[in-house]
Amino acid sequence: MDIAIRAARPAEYEQLGEITAQAYLGDGLLGSGEAFYAGVLRDVAGRAADGEVLVAVDEGTVLGGVTFAPPGSPLADIAGPGEAEFRMLAVSHEARGRGAGEALVRACTARARELEGVTHLVLSTQRGMKGAQRIYERLGFVRTPERDWAPVPGLTLLTYRLKL
Repeated sequence: MDIAIRAARPAEYEQLGEITAQAYLGDGLLGSGEAFYAGVLRDVAGRAADGEVLVAVDEGTVLGGVTFAPPGSPLADIAGPGEAEFRMLAVSHEARGRGAGEALVRACTARARELEGVTHLVLSTQRGMKGAQRIYERLGFVRTPERDWAPVPGLTLLTYRLKL
């Protein structure tokens, strides 16, 4: 298996949107905002217009993707000065455990290091995203509970930060 990470192509947007939505829906992570946020998750073209969408591909098959928000991107939820952020990390259920998620996080870290003035990479995650949290912690991200936030009532997102 040779996972490649690259920019998502417009022809892949619909497929990646479905992978992303199904990752959240299948894991029961959307709750009361399911209909609205599933639409946001499927809108890869919208994210690509305001940030960078990366995909993990193996032999032409899209395994998953992530949205990278450089400083100033309207996609950033929690990034402050000197910080980049990534969001909506998702890997298809069939491809989990093959290293695609970690490869996507490493690509975001490398991308953040390329940007002048960026000293940290941040993210938000849900309590139930234990597999993703294991990746973040293995790669050196540190919990920042003082930055935890709730995009909607009843859903508190946990935050992590990596010093670059």
